[in-house]
Amino acid sequence: MKNRTDKRVYIYDTTLRDGSQGEGVNFSSMDKVLIAKRLDAFGVDYIEGGWPYSNQKDIDFFERIRAEKLVHARIAAFGSTRRAKNAAGDDPNLLALVASKAPVTTIFGKSWLLHVRDALRVSPETNLEMVRDSVAFLKSHAREVIFDAEHFFDGYKDDPGYALAVLDAARDAGASALVLCDTNGGSTPMEAFEITRAVCTRFPGAVVGIHPHNDAGCGAANALMGVAAGATHVQGTINGCGERCGNADLTSILPGLVLKMQRACAVHLDQLTEVSKYVNELANLPYNHRQPYTGMSAFAHKGGIHVSAVQRNARTYEHIEPGQVGNRRRVLISEQSGQSNVLYKAREFGIDLDSQPDKVAAVIEEVKKRDHAGYEYEAADASFELLIKRTLGKFAPSFEVLGFRVIDEVRDGAIVSEATVKVRVLGVEEHTAAEGDGPVNALDTALRKALRPFFPQLEQVELIDYKVRVLSAKGLKGTASKVRVLVESADGMNTWGTVGVSTNIIEASYEAVIDSIEYKLMKDARTKKTTARRSRKE
Repeated sequence: MKNRTDKRVYIYDTTLRDGSQGEGVNFSSMDKVLIAKRLDAFGVDYIEGGWPYSNQKDIDFFERIRAEKLVHARIAAFGSTRRAKNAAGDDPNLLALVASKAPVTTIFGKSWLLHVRDALRVSPETNLEMVRDSVAFLKSHAREVIFDAEHFFDGYKDDPGYALAVLDAARDAGASALVLCDTNGGSTPMEAFEITRAVCTRFPGAVVGIHPHNDAGCGAANALMGVAAGATHVQGTINGCGERCGNADLTSILPGLVLKMQRACAVHLDQLTEVSKYVNELANLPYNHRQPYTGMSAFAHKGGIHVSAVQRNARTYEHIEPGQVGNRRRVLISEQSGQSNVLYKAREFGIDLDSQPDKVAAVIEEVKKRDHAGYEYEAADASFELLIKRTLGKFAPSFEVLGFRVIDEVRDGAIVSEATVKVRVLGVEEHTAAEGDGPVNALDTALRKALRPFFPQLEQVELIDYKVRVLSAKGLKGTASKVRVLVESADGMNTWGTVGVSTNIIEASYEAVIDSIEYKLMKDARTKKTTARRSRKE
């Protein structure tokens, strides 16, 4: 990394190493390769792959990643300074860094006297020698060496002279970047600014970086304040994953740098939401709908006044354009919905209600009535579109369910679910049965088995998510309470959500499944009509 005087900020992603130390996060070596390739395409400058001395998985990663042709990012291997009793050339940790063949090595060293004395139990001068020797040894193997000054902010607050002496040792030995770590995550944004500015003043022309943690909820803010103070290198993780409360979250830092501070980064910011979801998926972590910038709720509007204002000028309730970070605007439907919400969603569905205020009022009244009964349409757009059409009298069912039955029984020590369904389609009755993994799956399978002879496209449909929530209601408690079932379905091209509510979980599930199938058939019929019209025009 060359010294820079422009506003370019280099992004160092440590999701695969520091992020993997988070509770519940466990990447395989192949997961790490896939994420590294995605981060490279996204445009981060450095990807920290792991600590090769600590485990075989990280050694495997460095072997695998060498076979990949990365376009932009440089791979970094992580480790520590030599042990006090070892010469640098004999230290197993440093030798493992060299053996990784990573073009960049990042090593951390102690910069807080508390750690030097109580954790390492060496003299302050010995610690400085460990830093100098380790950086110089790695430099001698033609590596770019990044030095992470562990606990730097705490160390600086305790003894600024010694903390700066540690940076002196690393720089004099050839470190290309001096990274200030808020390892305990307890610094405030003002401390991050003032201390980073002091370091940048002390080392003019040097590349100074910042590596905050989020234990005080200030990780992203501290990173931005560090850059404001002069840092040109930022370390963090996608979605903020990491030990304890996590690392500084790059999905908040990157838009802050580019859109708020007008700093240049190599990342393709319009891919941010996709990258956020991709990492969460491979990390097997729950998706945070309220995550700034990339969450589903980041640009979701529910109150009627908000929706009305956003339609006139999105800046009234949105601090950036959602597409800048690869997200999208959403309008939610609930008992708080007004005319603006309904009209927005109707236009989204291709339904013209703008000149029908009485119809809009009828839809709003139906939504409020059903919301009171426990329905929720925020994650069930398909059910809401069907509700509009039913309220307008424009919905024609594709089939009629004459009856169904679900039985659970024990066979050979295992619980087996079986469903029977009778339907009428185009005057023809079908009576089918099917077994499934639970009563809902059995019912869904039997229903589609009956309908497939008439609608073969249902073979493509699968239920990909199923959620149940118990609803508290006056006079109904415990197992007698109402339940709301949310079903997410997909056909290989699109996904859609439907909802059902009942005191009977099977009935609620049945309602959501029926809506899912009806929605699929309605959309296919609409597509077929559109294609036919285009053909006639041609």
